[in-house]
Amino acid sequence: MANILYGINGEGSGHSTRSKEVITHLINSGHKVTVATSGRGLNLNKYFPVEEIFGFNFVYTKGRVNEFRSFFENLDVFPGATKSLRKLSGLIHNKKIDLIITDFEPITSYLSNVRRIPAISINNQHFISRTKAVCPKHYRTQANLTKAGIELMTPGAEAYLVLSFFEAKVKDKKTFIVPPILRREVLDLKPSEGDYVLIYLTHGFENLTQLLRGVSARFTVYGSNEDQQEGNITFKKFSEEAFLKDLAGAGAVFATAGFSLISEALHLGKPFLAWPIDNQFEQVFNAYHLDRLGYGKWIKDPSREAIEGFLSDLPAYRKKLSRYPRRDNQLLFSKLDQLMIDLL
Repeated sequence: MANILYGINGEGSGHSTRSKEVITHLINSGHKVTVATSGRGLNLNKYFPVEEIFGFNFVYTKGRVNEFRSFFENLDVFPGATKSLRKLSGLIHNKKIDLIITDFEPITSYLSNVRRIPAISINNQHFISRTKAVCPKHYRTQANLTKAGIELMTPGAEAYLVLSFFEAKVKDKKTFIVPPILRREVLDLKPSEGDYVLIYLTHGFENLTQLLRGVSARFTVYGSNEDQQEGNITFKKFSEEAFLKDLAGAGAVFATAGFSLISEALHLGKPFLAWPIDNQFEQVFNAYHLDRLGYGKWIKDPSREAIEGFLSDLPAYRKKLSRYPRRDNQLLFSKLDQLMIDLL
């Protein structure tokens, strides 16, 4: 059995929710796992012992990633990265770590190279940089910058398990495409086709409410941190149990284009209206391929016409989604187990 250091990116919640499934599998298989993370990943301390480390965070201004503020505000806490390196280096020695797994976490990846410990990368981001998947033509500069950044985050791994909701050719023999990791809570859901659209947004509420009032449909909205009814719009404070129930019963989903929620919605057969966050090419990439495959629609800005057009096309999206390959996590677990045997 292996002593594993598992690094998890703390930006957003997708990295930690999917890592929880992998870590549970590893522990149930008899391995000893030490978790290192930051930000939202620290919520995993409800399930496992967690070591807090430095994590880079984006700063948002009016729904856009503000690169200038992100850079300078992270400079203030950057010394924490050096402290985290020392902390994890000591932990690697004391716990006799013989494998590092990283979900887009750069400090653990860096240490795998310095300490010459084999590493396995598990994330969806490397699908952009390590496959030949097509990128939107007008975003080539962003795409090239994003690819370079992705490769800098977790370089030199012995294997890359790349999560994706569609297939593409890989660029090398150590990259393997596997289906998205789904939470056990999602796999246990029994979907139905309700008469409302589930909306999950953390930015851009300024004009959305007025816009939705003019659309002949019902909306259940999470992200505004309030409980109230306004005509055809139901606002709800976030609760994971309530959100999953509403996700299972929704007729469609409208959200930013984060990988985890798209993957969950597609698994449940929910057409997806994707509104990528500005300056996040990863979300543009997800939305582009979602639209290309006919599983939903990509919009650059919400409008009444765009939302009504999406709603009118729901039957076509549902027909495409009826052929979406729904899988559990066993394919990834099997591949991970085999890679660990090969590496150790």
